[in-house]
Amino acid sequence: MKILITGGAGFIGSHLAERLVEEGNQVVVVDNLSTGRLENIESIKANGNFHYTIGSILNRELMEKLMEGVDQVYHLAAAVGVKYIIENPLLSLRTNILGTENVLELANKYKAKVLITSTSEIYGKSDKVPFHEDDDRLLGPTRISRWGYSCSKAIDEFMALAYFREKRLPVVIVRCFNTVGPRQTGQYGMVLPKFIKAALLDQPIVVYGTGKQTRCFADVSDVVGAFIKLMNTPKCVGEIFNVGTTESISIEDLAKKVKEMCDSKSRIEYMSYEEAFEEGFEDMMNRMPCLDKVKEYIGYEPKYSLDDIIRRMIEYYEK
Repeated sequence: MKILITGGAGFIGSHLAERLVEEGNQVVVVDNLSTGRLENIESIKANGNFHYTIGSILNRELMEKLMEGVDQVYHLAAAVGVKYIIENPLLSLRTNILGTENVLELANKYKAKVLITSTSEIYGKSDKVPFHEDDDRLLGPTRISRWGYSCSKAIDEFMALAYFREKRLPVVIVRCFNTVGPRQTGQYGMVLPKFIKAALLDQPIVVYGTGKQTRCFADVSDVVGAFIKLMNTPKCVGEIFNVGTTESISIEDLAKKVKEMCDSKSRIEYMSYEEAFEEGFEDMMNRMPCLDKVKEYIGYEPKYSLDDIIRRMIEYYEK
């Protein structure tokens, strides 16, 4: 097939591109390199079935050219990382809403199937864990930038489902929970690469808030495999799926685990959310997906444990 990946030079997008090229597909990537990097796609740049374009999904003319003749679109391009979203609130909203509208409208024109990547931020600060796909959402006030991101991704989902219902455009929506692995950068607030890099350099490992908040970290290989199965399973069309893992750990314990596995001399320090992000910043205490639906539809089972993931990331950053 001919497949377009938006955000394909990003952390997840590059792993997806590699997998799809390995499977014999012709893969086209578009990325504006705001958070993606060309070195992420270095291993496949010379492959005859791989092509990349540096550009924005907001560029309608460019997207029209790229979309023509495409069978499938994996739409990953979006503002990513809490730090990036807070520092670039307007661009984040425009990228997520207007960019997704471009993708859906053109996919409908050229009859391409679309997988939309959404986020666990959709659930907001609800404390009803694990999160089910049909749960109510609980959000904070509009002056908190984080909730604008959550709303923009919800609008993406509403638009995708509207195209499915009104135009019969085949769409699949995936809500990713904390996805980690080699190539991920801590530059935009991603916690695990930040911890590992600090530990390897014997620098302070900085935990935000109390550190009692819990998260579930899934390996990018498991997540990318789920994307491809969801895209290619007909009964998944028009549905929303959580993808991640249910192995939960507090951020404080994650810092301790990383320090131990890196054999590091780093100190673990604490910083308030206000100091790290913005005044009034709100976080959720616990975030865990219910994976019953994705298991039922495609038999999804994460292969990598958290220890496996951390080892893989340590090896990558040591290189």
